[in-house]
Amino acid sequence: MSTIRELVKDREVYTVQADVSVMDAASYMRERNIGAVPVLHSHSLVGIFSERDIMTRVLLENRDARATKVSEVMTPDPHVVGLEESVERCMLIMKQGGFRHLPVVEGEHKLIGFLSLRDLLLHDLDEKEVEVRMMRAYMNSSME
Repeated sequence: MSTIRELVKDREVYTVQADVSVMDAASYMRERNIGAVPVLHSHSLVGIFSERDIMTRVLLENRDARATKVSEVMTPDPHVVGLEESVERCMLIMKQGGFRHLPVVEGEHKLIGFLSLRDLLLHDLDEKEVEVRMMRAYMNSSME
């Protein structure tokens, strides 16, 4: 059973500070081709800001993206996991919670990674491909 540690090691974590404007955060996300970012206050995790937040809490509420701070429209106090959490458990947490991003923390608020549902699904798919190859090799060797 794989743990999250394997997925987040050596990966850069993109973040924004809570006091930046929605416009600046959206530009930052576009430049990095990402759909969500953890939000920090100083160095502590305080929320997640996503494309969905832009649509539902900025555009549909007619807020000015240049004047609105991320802290006003982010999803506060996100569910978090530790490094030893399993990939399977993280997928279950996301399914039950109805969200697509999961911060990985050490202690209570020290952000050390950020996972998307896509990251977990691709990892799961890779593991399944390895299992299929092993089964095929086993079946081929037993037929000889």
